[in-house]
Amino acid sequence: MSSIKKLFSKPLFLPIFCMILVMAVNIVYDIANGNFALSFFTISIRNGLLFGRLIDILNRGSEIAILAIGMTLVVSASAGTDISVGSVMSLAASFCCMLLAGYGVSSTNEYANPLIVGVLGGLAIGLLCGAFNGFLVSKLNVQPMVATLILFSAARAVGLLLCNNMIVYVRVDSFKIFGGYIGMIPTPIIIAAICVVIMTLFLKKTALGLYVQSVGINKKASRIAGINSQRIIFICYIICGLCAGIAGIVAASRISSADSNNIGKTFEMDAILAVALGGNSLGGGKFRLAGSVIGAYTIQAITTTLYALGVSTEQAPVYKAIIVLIIVAIQAPPVKAYFKQRAAKKELAKGGAA
Repeated sequence: MSSIKKLFSKPLFLPIFCMILVMAVNIVYDIANGNFALSFFTISIRNGLLFGRLIDILNRGSEIAILAIGMTLVVSASAGTDISVGSVMSLAASFCCMLLAGYGVSSTNEYANPLIVGVLGGLAIGLLCGAFNGFLVSKLNVQPMVATLILFSAARAVGLLLCNNMIVYVRVDSFKIFGGYIGMIPTPIIIAAICVVIMTLFLKKTALGLYVQSVGINKKASRIAGINSQRIIFICYIICGLCAGIAGIVAASRISSADSNNIGKTFEMDAILAVALGGNSLGGGKFRLAGSVIGAYTIQAITTTLYALGVSTEQAPVYKAIIVLIIVAIQAPPVKAYFKQRAAKKELAKGGAA
């Protein structure tokens, strides 16, 4: 019994359990349809490229995984969520494609500016949006959801203005690399892996990770201890904006265009759900980046499974919302206190019986 309690108390138990549960549903589904029971795990090579449901999940879930990195830091430091990341993705993609195609051009087969200019422009827009959100939250003490609601509402409209109310197509092979393949491996998987490794090393080799958790647990106490809480929160929002910029460029490259209305749509919900599913408290404080990344790919696995089960794209967010509600309820202090109280009563009862 004690070993089971230890297992339940492991930081990554929730995201790993959810991932195993999704895999189990896929196995049951395949068996029910007369397919090979482990076809979910089957990876093959077709036309020199990796192919399989796992590869598709890792590929399609990469943007959410990148967003989850920044969202984890924001939630931990400010005890609030950045609901603008999907719109910032769209804005970064629009600005990148506008620079590459030229203003007022709806489709191009050659660059108006070098590729590096478009990529850096998209990343710069992400950083600028992150700095804007960070300024409102850290300097003006605006509630995170209210502060990020501004860009949530406005960023897509700005993207449409940049693209002259058009979907801008960049039909150049070198631009497709960010959403295509390097060798036989999908590029988005590689980009997501690089982002995770860099951020993990940065958090471990510097004191930023400790500072973020300290500020998230108690902002006033951190300030007394000599930590500039405003600067830490500001940095977290900048990182979140940069992650949104990277995800936007990947998304635009994947479809070779900037569709401001659809790129990153509802991705802010997926990023928040990934953080919650990763076992991180939405009230700030300690965080687990690995849990958020696992949570991000679990979200994509859930989405893929829902589509396989016949759930439409319009209905899928309803099921995700139910999952968010369950996770938030589990993490609520009264619920945690209730289960701790029950466990304590059982221990006392056992002691009395002995």
